[in-house]
Amino acid sequence: TGIFDDPNRAEWQKPDRIPGALGLKPGMAVADIGAGTGYFLRFFSHVVGPSGRVYAVDIEPKLTTYMQERARREKTPNVTVILGAPDDPRLPAAALDVIFICDTWHHINDRIDYLGLLAKALKPGGTVALVDFQKREMPVGPPVEHKMAREEVVAEFAEAGWMLEGESDILPYQYLLIFKA
Repeated sequence: TGIFDDPNRAEWQKPDRIPGALGLKPGMAVADIGAGTGYFLRFFSHVVGPSGRVYAVDIEPKLTTYMQERARREKTPNVTVILGAPDDPRLPAAALDVIFICDTWHHINDRIDYLGLLAKALKPGGTVALVDFQKREMPVGPPVEHKMAREEVVAEFAEAGWMLEGESDILPYQYLLIFKA
């Protein structure tokens, strides 16, 4: 987990600014798909507060165990950890205001079908926020061939019937896109 929680990551990932960019507010429910070590959980937990919920989804059992321990350690009782399946995040139906996907989209196989599942998990008016690396050489992130261009992502969402609702340029190496079904 060292690489995921590299202290330098905060400089370019700006976890303290992400909740605001996503429009999170007290009482909201947010899911982090591909949450990994739970890097964003305490930031989300703090903003949605005791009346809100944070769902942390990952398909790797060791990571879900780690996130459960992290939630206890960071005293974030509003965090629920879910062991997802590669083709199903196993989110509760019509329960979420925001679904957050950071650096995970290219790992999902049937993305068009997956977007159908995400739509079912959202409350009316809910959004999917996607953060991923710009497709170019950079000092951080995976090699270029493992990245998806912003345009490819927008096209996939459009194919599944989603609309690009907003975009933020707070991140130096990544795009942040907000979609509505």
